[in-house]
Amino acid sequence: MTIPIGSGHGLTNLEGHEDFDIVWPWNQPGGLRRGATAVLRVKNEAPGLRFVLPPLLRACDHVLLVDNGSDDGTGEEALRVAAEHGLSERFTLKAYPFQVARAGAEHLAVNERSVHSLAYFYNWCFSHVRTRYSWKWDGDMVLTTEGEVSMADLSWQVGMAEAVIRFPRHGLYIESDRRAFLDLGLRNIEEWGFPMSPDYVYTKAPEWEIRTTPERIEMFALPQGLCVELKWLDGDEFAHWTNPESFATSIRNRRKRREWLVWNALHSGEVPEGVVEITSPEGVHVVDHVTHTWLPRAPRPFVVDDPDHARLHLRA
Repeated sequence: MTIPIGSGHGLTNLEGHEDFDIVWPWNQPGGLRRGATAVLRVKNEAPGLRFVLPPLLRACDHVLLVDNGSDDGTGEEALRVAAEHGLSERFTLKAYPFQVARAGAEHLAVNERSVHSLAYFYNWCFSHVRTRYSWKWDGDMVLTTEGEVSMADLSWQVGMAEAVIRFPRHGLYIESDRRAFLDLGLRNIEEWGFPMSPDYVYTKAPEWEIRTTPERIEMFALPQGLCVELKWLDGDEFAHWTNPESFATSIRNRRKRREWLVWNALHSGEVPEGVVEITSPEGVHVVDHVTHTWLPRAPRPFVVDDPDHARLHLRA
């Protein structure tokens, strides 16, 4: 019989870095308090944090940002944004100094108990959560006005619940401060909200990590239009993947294949079906315009360009 990963005191790493051994948070003195914490694992996400952090800090009891070797001032920018909005008491910054395997072939080649493993990295990050619920969040995900209200409501409601929440998001490809392209042609919804207990920990899976769940769980799907994922067209959107060939390995990568298609089409001057070009008013950043005005007013449901992907996510 296999012993569940989260059943013991914690985890040690193969390299012997004792400062980065893991103690499961439910084994910490005092246990876990009611509430929800958003956990961001980031590298070089400084440009978008002024959009990402304010609504997230307002919506959650706490936000934990783990900087994995940024060289663009990500950590400093995160601290600045939290302070600027008077929410420093809800924010914690930590650093993880080890190079983490990229998704795909690199990830598959690394032992799950190595400090370089995606699964170990995620478990280390979430071991610092002190609330009973957690949100797995990315450093490029921005809540809309509706999304902030929804997450704030959920963050106190799920503080004691054994429920997994699926959160939709839409790729926003940013060309300039006033022009961007919003992909409404992909129904992209994933599990982002999880209880904090031995049943919900990270383990190695093909392509990247996966969070374990009990056989029977309550699962809720939120409606579309609550979150956008920033994709800077002058950046390196796929740096955390071994190579584009890794996108073709399974149905789990369907989203990456769509993003690769849209990314390359926009760079070629083409706008794929399902993608909407948006220009913001003078003096308003396009990210603020999309999240505060355009998306909240957009008619639902959105058109899904990929019928196969839509069938996978009919609960969304």
